[in-house]
Order: sequence, then C-alpha cells, then structure tokens
Amino acid sequence: MDRINEIIRFWRIEVGEKYWYQSSEQIDAAIRRRYAPLWQVGAQGALTEWERNAQGALALLLLLDQFPRNMFRDDPRAFQTDPMARRHADRAIAEGFDLQIGPPLQQFFYLPFMHSEELADQDRAVTLFSERWRSEDNLRHALAHRSVIERFGRFPWRNSALDRETTPEEQAFMEQGGYRKALADADELKLSAK
Repeated sequence: MDRINEIIRFWRIEVGEKYWYQSSEQIDAAIRRRYAPLWQVGAQGALTEWERNAQGALALLLLLDQFPRNMFRDDPRAFQTDPMARRHADRAIAEGFDLQIGPPLQQFFYLPFMHSEELADQDRAVTLFSERWRSEDNLRHALAHRSVIERFGRFPWRNSALDRETTPEEQAFMEQGGYRKALADADELKLSAK
C-alpha cells in the first residue's frame, strides 16, 4: 500500500496538474529515476493485486499509462503497456472504482481509452467523459483524439517513435497544426452541436 500511496501523492502533489500534460525533462527524469524499475515489474504483470481497490487501480493506471509517456518520450516503450492499462481500466470501471476517486484524478481511469489507436476505444473515451465525469476540457480532448483516429486510424505524431512511415495526408495534417488543429475542429463540432 505504501507504493500505491506514494505514486498517487507524487503525481497529485509533486508533479501536480500544471505538469500532467506538459513536457518537462526534469519531471521525466524524476519519474524515470523513481519508477522505471517498478514500471518494468508492472509491465510483466506482477502488480495485478493492486486492482483490488480504487487507490491501487489508480496507481496501476498511472504507472502503466501515464508514467511511460514521461519516461520514454519519443520511444516505442512510451506505448508498450497501453494494452495492459486499457484492460486494467476496463476492470476498474466495471468495479466502479473510477467513481470512488474524485476529480481531477478520476480522469486517469478514462485516458487509456483516449490513448488508444482503436476507434471503439475512442468512442468509449468520449462516452466516459460525457457520462461519468463531465469535464468540458477533457471531452474536448477526447473528441479531438477520436477525430484523428477516425481520419487516420492512428496518431500521426507517434509515427517517428514507432518507426512508421508518415503518409502525405498525415504530413499535411501535421503541417497545418496537427493536434492543435484537431482541437480547434473539436471546438467547432461542439459549437455546431449546440
């Protein structure tokens, strides 16, 4: 239980909301130093006992879904444990653990679906952010992610890290603003739906 509480405290207080979605080499290095060995243990499936309660499930999702994105920027390992994170998130949501964790940490039960390159997972992320935790900003991001997957079947900004060839259409999208453009389009979609 100590490691579970430590992970949640580190993410909530030491990193804090301000840096959850910003690139910082200092924070990335701190996460690598403190949690890379534990991430490896989790990647081998050795932390499934953490799924027994809401706090443990949250810590496991942070370890498998969020921390790799910091520890391994521009590296395929950033996405290596995504499928595991989605399975754990699915089980945690089925148990109602997400509803036992208040905002803003509740969103980390839903982000594994938003990080997926499968359209069905994107649909689920939009539904979760629409129904289980109403957050205009998170819903906006969920809609933007979904639109990119619907259009390309993958996230073009991952191509370099995953050694994938970028198509001309993806290149044009990236040159037009990439994710920022997808966000602007999501805003327009929401406005037209009102």
